[in-house]
Amino acid sequence: MREKSWFREYGLILAAGVAVGIAALVLTASGNPKNMGFCIACFLRDIAGALGLHSAANVQYIRPEIIGIVLGATAAALAAREFRAKAGSSPACRFVLGMFVMIGALVFLGCPLRMVIRLGGGDLTAVAGLVGFIAGILVGVVCLKKGFSLGRAYPVRMGEGFVLPGILVVLLGLLLAVPALLKFSEAGPGSMRAFWGISLAAGLVVGVLAQRSRLCMAGGMRDAVMLRDFRLLSGFLAIWVMVTIGNLVLGSYNLSALSQPIAHSQYLWSALGMALVGWGSILLGGCPLRQLILAGEGNGDSAVTVLGMVVGAAVSHNFGLAGAADSVAEDGTYVVGGIGTAGMAAVAIGFVVLLAITVTHLPKEEDASRG
Repeated sequence: MREKSWFREYGLILAAGVAVGIAALVLTASGNPKNMGFCIACFLRDIAGALGLHSAANVQYIRPEIIGIVLGATAAALAAREFRAKAGSSPACRFVLGMFVMIGALVFLGCPLRMVIRLGGGDLTAVAGLVGFIAGILVGVVCLKKGFSLGRAYPVRMGEGFVLPGILVVLLGLLLAVPALLKFSEAGPGSMRAFWGISLAAGLVVGVLAQRSRLCMAGGMRDAVMLRDFRLLSGFLAIWVMVTIGNLVLGSYNLSALSQPIAHSQYLWSALGMALVGWGSILLGGCPLRQLILAGEGNGDSAVTVLGMVVGAAVSHNFGLAGAADSVAEDGTYVVGGIGTAGMAAVAIGFVVLLAITVTHLPKEEDASRG
């Protein structure tokens, strides 16, 4: 009985983590950037660029992985009769939170999922991001314990729940049928991509498994701190282990803080950027991957959050907020990347905005006294 109970509690989440790790390795081997088999922030940024929302020529491409994740989640939710069209939980605040979560992720150069994948490739610069992410989650947990809530969502018409999946189906159609309407990177990370069919299939698998397992790194750490429940967190540990083993077997593991792919060594700002992501994710009720899954399940508020992240990506690149990777110049000089003054200011503003949203969504004193 104990074995069955353990498998019921941990089997699916561990299987999902292993599958995500394998998918990340396959996508990287098939053409995606190194240490970026999956990155929700980076891929949403590429989609924003492909639609002309920003003009950073090196990061423009409709990423089929994102489309697959959402459609996979939708299919899994429909099959399990868990698709619920609902909305109305502070959508405007969620849009703003999505923007700043994206800004923080692009300062670090990756979402929580890519942070784990970077660690699995031996990227020691990602350790700073992990420290900041945990710190941000702890702040978010304090907010939850004080009663923070964005309010409940309410049932809406079924069509509302299919808006984001529908938009992504249209984008897939444009990519395959009329690509001339889109922008494509000819150099840089946006030009590094697996064959669309492989990317879409990987996204579908991840979407299905993430929906069934409720995979979420922010939620995993939240549950570990608040409830001493390590189930969700074990899924991301499985990703880390799987990617590490895969990179060791493939000979692509590089334990170093220097010359890591699409990463920078401004550790303080990596930590602060991911602290913004961690805090924002807790306020939203899930990390960027989880927001895609919830949107696929019919949650209109999560769909608004995803759209906020897309706008946040456009803002980051239009106003020079995103981090720049460390690189090696033609003469062999090591060039340290990182973020400029505008990016630093954006992170600081982000903390102020998150604090304001937190304070305005805490229980009023009279409500607390009644409780």
